[in-house]
Amino acid sequence: MAGLATTFGSGAMTNAINEIEDAEVILVIGSNTTEAHPQIARRMLDAVDKGAKLIVIDPRRTRLAECATLHLALKSGTDIPLLNAMMRVILDESLADHLFIDMRTENFAALRAMLYRLDLAEVEKITGVPLSDIRRAAQFYARARRAVICYCLGITQHICGTANVQSIANLAMLTGHVEKEFTGVDPLRGQNNVQGACDMGALPNMFPSYQAVDNGDYREKFERVWQTRLPATPGLSLLDMTHGGPGGPIRAMFVMGENPLRSDPSLTKVEETLAGLEFLAVSDLFLTETAALAHVVFPAASFAEKSGTFTNTERRVQLVRQAIPPLGDCRTDADIIIALSNRMGYAMAYESTAEIMEEIALLAPIYAGIRHDRLQNSWGLQWPCWNTTHPGTPFLHKYYFTRGKGHFVPNDHVVPAELPCQDFPFLFNSGRIYHHYHTGTMTRQSALLNRECGEALLLIHPDDAARLKVRTGDRLCMASRRGAVEIKAEITDQVAVGSVYTNFHFGETPINRLTIAAQDPVAQCPEFKVCAVRLEKL
Repeated sequence: MAGLATTFGSGAMTNAINEIEDAEVILVIGSNTTEAHPQIARRMLDAVDKGAKLIVIDPRRTRLAECATLHLALKSGTDIPLLNAMMRVILDESLADHLFIDMRTENFAALRAMLYRLDLAEVEKITGVPLSDIRRAAQFYARARRAVICYCLGITQHICGTANVQSIANLAMLTGHVEKEFTGVDPLRGQNNVQGACDMGALPNMFPSYQAVDNGDYREKFERVWQTRLPATPGLSLLDMTHGGPGGPIRAMFVMGENPLRSDPSLTKVEETLAGLEFLAVSDLFLTETAALAHVVFPAASFAEKSGTFTNTERRVQLVRQAIPPLGDCRTDADIIIALSNRMGYAMAYESTAEIMEEIALLAPIYAGIRHDRLQNSWGLQWPCWNTTHPGTPFLHKYYFTRGKGHFVPNDHVVPAELPCQDFPFLFNSGRIYHHYHTGTMTRQSALLNRECGEALLLIHPDDAARLKVRTGDRLCMASRRGAVEIKAEITDQVAVGSVYTNFHFGETPINRLTIAAQDPVAQCPEFKVCAVRLEKL
């Protein structure tokens, strides 16, 4: 989501979740919303019931795609040419909002020049989507008074993830579908409170509130309050840390609430790195695969055992109240961090989470007006909230963008790092399912959820299955250049010929042994969504 940083601030949702219900057109790209964000999908389907047009851009025929007015089943990794073609149609049919473009944006001439060089017949060939459908999608979106774009990891988890997001921003600005209610660009965050973690500086190049660590003024402010020297250069990315190998850039690691031995790409390399560390500590609710490798494990308290705040995908800061005391030897995340800090020589003491919130308000301008007392009897406040009388901000960019004017960034098609070939003829994609979450650390503890979905299934098109003499239930070996897993087949036309799909929730089928560690050069997000595999019936 870093691609929206210069135009849309942090990459958070520009608008509120409830606004989706009253949009006239909803464009969903790179999001299996009904399974990954069911409460947001409910708003989308409510809007459809009210007459909204739903456009789904997804390689698979998902449940949401079955409810769509228009489903564009593009080939994985071709989002940029598809979005560019939509924008070309908008220009050709005089559907652009030139008043908005003139008043609120810059660099439009460069985007227009790139779009007029576009060969639409070539785009149809690259994406696999009929030009007639691309034209209809562009017309629906541009002609609407209230249109919203929702996207998720199917957009960002590519080597061109930043450019994908920039292209979405280009489309929204070209039509003026920002700055007002029931419109905007809404990235759907993949995990609970991941928005809050980013807001608080859990990024290698940012202090809280997206204040760059290499900015001397910001650094001086934090050093003055925290009474310590802070680094002037950004830290390491995830892959820099987990793919360094023995003797890599780090010697020790502390992992909180993460299971990289299941969630990171090219797991063989991750195992090599973690096993080669001089010291590994893990804090988690259960003994994950990563925790089992650790020298020290801190048992962490769950959400029900602690107080504090979560910031959700619509920038809403909500108060969480402790329901029960931590069980056994479990401690809250804050208690663990404070105790470690004190043991390592930096004195840290807070009387309550409310006091921590006051420090956040002091140092993070977008949280300046948020205090626990304001959150006590409310549904929360959406940042930016500039002072203690500010009501919060339901939608962003009403008068200006964070950088002033919105900047159009022309982008050409970027071919995925690895495509099918004779030895590895299938295009592999992975994602989430409704019954389980991420690496299954919590959901796999539920007998009910395991009963509903107890193993990974590989979706294969009937034509491919017939050629391989595979039936539903057959066990397959699926291999890439990096590893292999055993998996059961499910024959379905939800996927295209030449493509296969499964989820990554099951430790018994560690899918990320197959995925590639190529990453976006700006956001440094791995390309989880595209790699080449071969199949053998066992």
